[in-house]
Amino acid sequence: SSLSFWVSSWDNGQLHYKGDYKNGKKEGSWISYKQNGKLSYEGNYKNGKEDGSWVRYYDKGQLSSKGDYKNGKEEGYWISSWDNGQLHYKGNYKNGLEEGSWIYYKEDGTVWKDHTGTFKNGKRIGG
Repeated sequence: SSLSFWVSSWDNGQLHYKGDYKNGKKEGSWISYKQNGKLSYEGNYKNGKEDGSWVRYYDKGQLSSKGDYKNGKEEGYWISSWDNGQLHYKGNYKNGLEEGSWIYYKEDGTVWKDHTGTFKNGKRIGG
């Protein structure tokens, strides 16, 4: 197995991403930056698929989403914010689908009742 380190830059010279490839697939820790130099995401890959902890950010550097992946699919507790800093949603994923209690919020911070509820296999089954 061959492991190779990759670095890429934007046209403006700003670092774009860095991480390892193993046998042609992304492996281990990867970090990506936006053209303005702010962090875009930090995450882990296993055999070319997202696996483990991931954090994504908006252009100005504020948190967009945070959670774990397993074999390329969201797994466990995730939290997301709007770009104004207000909470957007929080809940658990199972095999990439919403599972259990989820709370969604509008950009003004009030609960988004039409989306909030109990989920099973990604489908809302109760409010």
